[in-house]
Amino acid sequence: MRRACSFVTTAASVLSLAFLLASSTALLAQTKLKRTDVGADSVRSILWVGNSFFYYNNSMHNHFGNLVQAADPQSRPRGVSVTISGSGMDWHDMESYFRPNGIGRYSFAAGNQIVFNKPGRQFDAVVMMDCSQCPIHPQLKPVFHEYAKKQSEIVVKNGARPILFMSWAYKDKPEMTAQLAEQYTIAGNDNNALVIPAGLAFAKVIAMRPDLELYQPDKRHPTLLGTYLAACTAYAAIHGKSPVGNTYTAGIDAGTAKLLQTAAWETVREYLGD
Repeated sequence: MRRACSFVTTAASVLSLAFLLASSTALLAQTKLKRTDVGADSVRSILWVGNSFFYYNNSMHNHFGNLVQAADPQSRPRGVSVTISGSGMDWHDMESYFRPNGIGRYSFAAGNQIVFNKPGRQFDAVVMMDCSQCPIHPQLKPVFHEYAKKQSEIVVKNGARPILFMSWAYKDKPEMTAQLAEQYTIAGNDNNALVIPAGLAFAKVIAMRPDLELYQPDKRHPTLLGTYLAACTAYAAIHGKSPVGNTYTAGIDAGTAKLLQTAAWETVREYLGD
């Protein structure tokens, strides 16, 4: 009798786990995001403002740009990354990033030639993320919302569009996923900003393929797989296009790259309600 009860209990637990994994993305975002696009006619130049989660693995903005270029060889995407190790949004002087003759004044072109860009607004959008736990830390959550508003207002004042980057949970603290998703979505709604659901994409891939390693040994920073997944999610959210089949794979084997591309696209569609 004990064996029968144990079997029934185990079977029920397995079924419950399977249900939770299958519906993970739907369960992780309680508040519905209002904005489902960037809110700009075109997004060719992006400023990425964040911390080490961005700059690991040759920087996420490079992988994002390579995805854009591979999808449309005629495009000329520009990306600049401004990162401070361990930083929150309140560490960044956003106003200074838009100063005349400052960031984005010139670019390197083929043949190591310098191209001086036209004066004026250098960026169509700014992708911003807070420190990895700031949006849900009891002492720093109010600061996150305060500076999501302040920084978004500065971005809009300078003619660009604000985008928030929802980061991922620590490997050993999966409960962070739902908490981060909720706070970033609330901040997105409060500031009329698109949110990139990278954290939800991480959760989806972990549920699908727990053997794939998205984390460095510190259980926080991304491996190349994690960075590529986040870049695919950013591409899907910002451009509203599927990354599935994109020829840029960052050197990742074709099968794994396609799985990450698919997970990114499915996550964005589920999160944005498309």
